[in-house]
Amino acid sequence: MNRRRGHRAMTGAATTAFVAATVLAVTVAPASATPAPRRPTLPPGTKMPSSGCLIDLPPKPQPGPGGLPVPQFPKTIGISVPYVKLAPVPEPGPPDANTRIPSQQPPKNICVDPCPEITDPAPPKPPAPGSLDMALPKLELQPTPFLTIPIPYPSQFHPQNQPVPPVMHPGTAPAPVSRAPRVPSVSGLTDVGTVTGRGSTSRTDKRWQINGTDLGITWETKPGQIAIAFGDSIGRGFTPPGPTGGDWRSNAIGFSSDRDLSKGLKIDTMVQDSRCHAAQVISSRKVDNYEITTIPTSGFALGGRQYMSYMSVRTWTPVPGIWMTNYGGMAYSDDGGSTWIKDQYARWDNIFGTSNFQVSAMVPQGDYVYMFGTPNGRMGATALARVPKAQVLNKTAYQYWINGSWRPVSGSAATPIFGGPTGELSVRYNDERKKWQASYLDVARGAIVLRESTSPQGLWSEPATLVSGSQYPRVYGGFMHPWSSGDDLYFTASQWTTYNVELMRVQVR
Repeated sequence: MNRRRGHRAMTGAATTAFVAATVLAVTVAPASATPAPRRPTLPPGTKMPSSGCLIDLPPKPQPGPGGLPVPQFPKTIGISVPYVKLAPVPEPGPPDANTRIPSQQPPKNICVDPCPEITDPAPPKPPAPGSLDMALPKLELQPTPFLTIPIPYPSQFHPQNQPVPPVMHPGTAPAPVSRAPRVPSVSGLTDVGTVTGRGSTSRTDKRWQINGTDLGITWETKPGQIAIAFGDSIGRGFTPPGPTGGDWRSNAIGFSSDRDLSKGLKIDTMVQDSRCHAAQVISSRKVDNYEITTIPTSGFALGGRQYMSYMSVRTWTPVPGIWMTNYGGMAYSDDGGSTWIKDQYARWDNIFGTSNFQVSAMVPQGDYVYMFGTPNGRMGATALARVPKAQVLNKTAYQYWINGSWRPVSGSAATPIFGGPTGELSVRYNDERKKWQASYLDVARGAIVLRESTSPQGLWSEPATLVSGSQYPRVYGGFMHPWSSGDDLYFTASQWTTYNVELMRVQVR
């Protein structure tokens, strides 16, 4: 799978015993009467993985004759052969399988692989003494569709019709703007730790076969727990940049109770469909030019129900930062986020590719849920709507902000609250500061930025840089963590080059 979203073993018994003993020394807390073990000395320029496990360090090159490293060649070199692909698509589609198993709990020793027979490939055979293993790679023709033509056809599946919500008439209400705050003062950027992939704090590659993923959208599901939603997730064969490889899931979700974010974001469990494997929680047709994927955009909880906004992506275009959606929709879960149901009516269709609320960030506050939205891609401005909490799945109950008032009109008529370009919007209400905060990727600045306001409709401050692309090339995302407090603002950020998620922190004063 190759998505173009753009700016998204040691051998020998003695060596094995040494690594195992060192890992245990690093990860197991010593008894009070025992002096703390010395931290192992790493080669110059080598950074300890966020997991704290030496086994997650990159393997050293095998020395050849004369002590020189043995050149490593790929086994195959693929030659792309483009073709037009005809893709039959059944309508309606099959019902969601929703296969689930109990989530595996955190291990006592994070450095011990829970299922090595699944996640650990066999180590390469060392070359024979005095020889060089320099087998030339094989050339392989790889058929690659450059154009997919979906062909819908009637299926044997029955449509899963949901009850039509009643038509509401919310009326019009004034919503004047407030005074714009000063630009936030941002300083002290720190890369706290890697959240996903090899060497990550929770070792997602070994525990759930998530070797590469992005986003990391967080919200509080209940007191003491947050959810973490990821986008396209790759398992075996993961080869960045971007989500290239096998075992593709359009989305995945985990849960965390970790409040000490200064040491990284630890994931306790993920929704699983098999042993050591994270499930895809929102269904996707995976047909280009029809519905290539479904990506979470925000989440929130009301009572015992979880809600997730998502975008149904029709196709990724060759232009970085631009993609086409079918609609922006909502899904809900009544079992703590294990299984999700797409609502058939709470969706905003993408008319002529310019409709607002395709990429949405939804935030409960007071009596309402506020929906901040942008068109598909990263180039549009941000619009705003609100709905009473009890009617969040009833599209007719929404009011849209238009030039100083809330009006029950089409979402395409909403007035921008601040201009673009806006990508991967994240919004929260900071109760300590009594301010709204919005973070997003500004491709014109080449940075993830932060704005603040005392009301959802604004006026909003000018943006301040959280993290720049000059520091972290091809960075995107910027989803604020709900447990940020005081001057510390924690947020997740993704890099297309590594295609994984980092937890970052800044001070906002």
